[in-house]
Amino acid sequence: MSASSAASSSGAIMSVSSKTSKVSKILFLLILMGGLVYAGVCIYHDLQGIPTSSLLVYALLTVALLIALAFEFVNGFHDTANAVASVIYTRSLKPNTAVIWSGTFNFLGVMLSTGAVAYGVISLLPVELILHMGSDVGYAMIFALLSAAIIWNLSTWWFGLPASSSHTLIGSIIGVGVANQLMSAHQGTSGVSWNQVINVGESLLFSPLLGFILAALLLILSKKLLRIPALYKAPENDMPPPWPIRLLLIFTCTTVSFAHGSNDGQKGMGLIMLILIGTVPMAYALNHTVPKEEWAKFSAHSVAAQKTIHDLLPAGFVLQQGTDVRAQVTALVENKQGTPQQLDALAQLVEIVAHDVSKSDSLRNLPPEQVGNIRNDMYLVSESMTLLQKNALVHQYSLNQVQMDSLKTYHTSIDHATKYIPVWVKVLVALALGLGTLVGWKRIVVTVGEKIGKTHLSYAQGASAELVTATLIFAADRFGLPVSTTHVLTSGIAGTMAANKSGLQKSTIRNLVMAWVLTLPVSILLAGGLFWFFRMIF
Repeated sequence: MSASSAASSSGAIMSVSSKTSKVSKILFLLILMGGLVYAGVCIYHDLQGIPTSSLLVYALLTVALLIALAFEFVNGFHDTANAVASVIYTRSLKPNTAVIWSGTFNFLGVMLSTGAVAYGVISLLPVELILHMGSDVGYAMIFALLSAAIIWNLSTWWFGLPASSSHTLIGSIIGVGVANQLMSAHQGTSGVSWNQVINVGESLLFSPLLGFILAALLLILSKKLLRIPALYKAPENDMPPPWPIRLLLIFTCTTVSFAHGSNDGQKGMGLIMLILIGTVPMAYALNHTVPKEEWAKFSAHSVAAQKTIHDLLPAGFVLQQGTDVRAQVTALVENKQGTPQQLDALAQLVEIVAHDVSKSDSLRNLPPEQVGNIRNDMYLVSESMTLLQKNALVHQYSLNQVQMDSLKTYHTSIDHATKYIPVWVKVLVALALGLGTLVGWKRIVVTVGEKIGKTHLSYAQGASAELVTATLIFAADRFGLPVSTTHVLTSGIAGTMAANKSGLQKSTIRNLVMAWVLTLPVSILLAGGLFWFFRMIF
C-alpha cells in the first residue's frame, strides 16, 4: 500500500461528523442511564421478600457489577472493531454508521445467546471458589480477574494491538486459580480445572489456524466460481463498491457482530451471575422462573438418576460409615476418577437434593436460608453428571443408552434450576458491549485494515475473512466454547493476503504474535498478583 493511499484510508476512517457528535453523546448517555435504571429496578424487584443484607454487601455488589460491565464495555471497543474494519475500509458504510450498525447486532447477539458459553467459562474456576462465592476469597477472585482483564485489554488497545479478550479473561482465571492454590497449599486447596482449560485452550488455539486456512481457501474458491472482477479489487477514490458487493460486506459485518455478541457477551454474563450468586444467593442462586409443572417432575427424574448410578456400583458394595458425602462428590469433580465411593456419594447427594427441594412446590418458595446450600449441592451434582455423560467414566462404567438418557434428563432439570441468565443481565451486558463498540474502535480498525497486508483489503478478502469468522464463532457457541473474534478475524485476513499473494507486513504480524503470546502469561501474573492483593484487603 502506498503512503498516499494509506494516508487517505486513515483519513477516511478518522473523519467523524461533528454535527452528529453532540447528538451521539446525548443518546449514548441516555441509553446508558436507561439501562442502569432498568437494571436497578429489576434488582430491587428481585430482592423483595429477601432478608436484608448489610450495606457492605450491597456496596460490594454494586462495585463488582460496575467492574464486570466495564470489562464488557472495553471488550466492545477492543474486539468489535474487527467486525467493522472491512466495511469501513471498503467504503461500504461510513464509520459512524458502521459502528452503530455493529453495536446494534452485538446487542442482539447477546440477547439471543443461550448462556452455554457463560457457564463453560465459569467451569474453569476452582470448585471451592465457586462453592464459596460469598466469602472474602470469592470477592477477591472476582475483583482480581476482572481488573486484570481490563488492564491488559486497555494496554493492548492503547497500542492498537488486536489482542484477545477471551485469552485475557481465561488467563486471568488461571492466574486466580493458581494463586489460590499456592496461597492455601497447606489446606489442600484446589486449583484450576486443567481439563477444562485444555478444552478451552484447544478452541482458542485451533480457531485462528482454521480461520487462516479456511479464509484463504474461500478466497481461492471464490475466484474460481465467482468471476466478478470488481469483487477482487481494492476501493478506489473513496467511492463505495457496487451495491451487490456492498450488501455482501454489510451482511458479513452483521454476522460477525451478531456472532461476537453471542459468544463474547456470555463471558460477562457468566461473571455477573457469579457476583449475584455470591452476593445475594437467596435471590439469584436458583432460577425462580422454572414452571411449577416442570419442577413437579424433578422428584421422578431424581429417583431414576439415583437408580442408574446405583446400577453402576459393584455388586455388594457398601459405603463406609461416617463418609462425608459432599467431600466425596467434590473429589469426584476435582480428580474425575469416579471411584465406587464417589459414585455412591453422588447417588446420596441426588437424594439429598430431591429431599431438600420437595419442601416447596417451586424454587421461588424454598426457605431462603437453605437456598445457597441447595445451589451448591446442585452444582456438584451437575458437574458430576457432565463427567458421567462426556468423560472417560462413560467407558469405565459402560453406560447404555437408557442409562445415558436417564442421566441426561435429570441433568437438564438441574441445569434449568442453576444455569440461567436473567433478562436484565443480558440487557445490561448487551448495552455495555454495544456502547463500547461506539467508543474506541479506531485504533484497532487502523491495524486490521491497513497494517496486516501490504496491499489494501479487497472486497472479497474482507468478505471471506468475516464469513469464516462468523461460522467458526457460531460453531463454538454450539459446543459452549469461547473463541477469540480478534484472533480468528485477523488470522482470516492474513490468510486471504497469503492466498492473494499480497504479502504480509512483518512488523505488524510480529507485534500481533507478540500480543497473542504475551496475553496469557501477563494476564496470569496480573490476576495472581491482584488476587493476593485483594485477599489481603478482604
